[in-house]
Parts: sequence; C-alpha cells; structure tokens
Amino acid sequence: MSVDDRPAVFVTGATGSVGSAVVARLLERGERVIAGVRTSADVARLPAGAEARVFEFSSDTGAMSAALDGCDRLFLLRPPPIDDVETYLFPLIDAAMQRKLRQIVFLSLQGVEHNKGVPHYRVEKRLEAVGAPFTFLRPNFFMQNLSTTYRDDIRDRDEIYLPAGRAFTAFIDADDIGAVAAAVLTAPGHLGKKYTLNGEQALTYRNVARILSDVLGRTIRYARPSEAEYLARLTAEGAPADYVAVQRMIYRVVRFNISALPNRAVRRLTGRPATRFREFAQRERAAWDR
Repeated sequence: MSVDDRPAVFVTGATGSVGSAVVARLLERGERVIAGVRTSADVARLPAGAEARVFEFSSDTGAMSAALDGCDRLFLLRPPPIDDVETYLFPLIDAAMQRKLRQIVFLSLQGVEHNKGVPHYRVEKRLEAVGAPFTFLRPNFFMQNLSTTYRDDIRDRDEIYLPAGRAFTAFIDADDIGAVAAAVLTAPGHLGKKYTLNGEQALTYRNVARILSDVLGRTIRYARPSEAEYLARLTAEGAPADYVAVQRMIYRVVRFNISALPNRAVRRLTGRPATRFREFAQRERAAWDR
C-alpha cells in the first residue's frame, strides 16, 4: 500500500495550540494526517507531511462525510466560538458513524461529567448515545492560556489579572495533550476510555508569577482581583456577555481547587513526564518579551 493510500487521521482545529500539536505528534509516529484548515492561506502553517483539507463545521452531513474521505480516525476539537454543537458538531459525528470510523478522540474538559452547562458535556453524551468508538481527553487549564489569551497583561502590564484567589492549578502543556492524542490514536486499548489530563505539579498564580519573573528577568505580579473586578474589566474592554459568563464559571471552579490535583496520565500514556511550567515559560518566553 502506498503512503497516500493509507487510512488517515482527520484532525480538526489543526492550526490551533492543541490541534497543531496533534498533527506534529502523529507525523512523528509516521501516520498519514489530513489537517482540517479554514482557508487555503492556513496551509502554510502546517508542518511538512500534513495533507491540508479546507474544512468548516457545518450542518450539511454530506459535506461532513466528504471531509472524512480517506480517513479511519478523527480528532474532534470544538472551536471556542461554537456553542451550538447540535447544529455544527453532531453532523460530523453522524458522518463519522456512517463511514464506520474506528476511533473518535474528542478533546473535552476536565470535570465535564459534573458540568452539564458546557457544550463538551453534550458532545460526550452524543458520542455515547450513538455508540461511537470514542476516547475522551479531559485536560486541565492549558499553559498556553498564559501565552495567548492572557498574554497582553503579562507582556504589557507585568501582571496576571485573574480571579483565582489562592487556589492551585495543575496546568498542562498543549504539546503534552498532542502527544497523548497521538498515542491513543495509534495504539490499541483506548476505546471507551476517559482520561483526565493534568500536569505533574500544582501551582498558584503567585507561583506562576514568580517563575515568569525569574525567566523574563523582570517582576511579574499576580494582581488577584475579585470576581466582580475581573468581570467588570472584561465588560469594560468589550468582551461578549457569553465570554464573560464562561470566565465567571471557569474561575469559580478554580477557586474550589477542582483543578488543583496533579496526575501522571501524560507519563503513563506517552512514556514521558508532563512538561513543567518553568520549561514551558523558557520555551515560550518570546510571547511575553517586549
């Protein structure tokens, strides 16, 4: 069988923090990867060896089926702007079932089984209801949140402005999630499994600020705003109401220390330890340099 004829893994969100890591780790394992990209301009962002396919979530099951042509596995990631998963993600799941894909790995959310209000919960329940050959990855907070979503406060104001109180978080590197996804997509024994993915160290945001201060060579402080102060600032900056609501929910969960417990799932599933935050900060320091 030629390389081009091998069944491929279709990766949604292939240019994002997690999706790009999944693509890279699958390629390292010699897999054929079809990367879903929104526009042809995104092709240049893919690593060598990945096959680009223009793709956008749609209610058109026929189009979703065509997107999976040549694939026998799917890495499913919900784009943050999509809340209506019934309209935009379920058709891809249905198409995958019609094509009899042998595995669907879904990037879910830590603690999703106790949080019926998030879209990830509904996707998990759909996959279970249709008898999909699923594997759920339920990661903790991404380290990349600090180098993307919250980057500007750190880079421009030398502060972390989040209402996490004194709570701990076992942050995880998106690259480690990619490594886990590649491992479970290429080895037997993972169907029907639900993996909670945490880092191996628990840190407060004060700890994070100290590490960033050391790595960047300037003082980064943890401002520790109240929930009301944080949400008021988001609103003043023009954040949409649904984003503000999600942020409220997220940091209430954090303050209950639900995200605090480290585990060794990354080590167990990939054979290597999870990235520590200092390693991540040194690798990504350019994000906060000015």
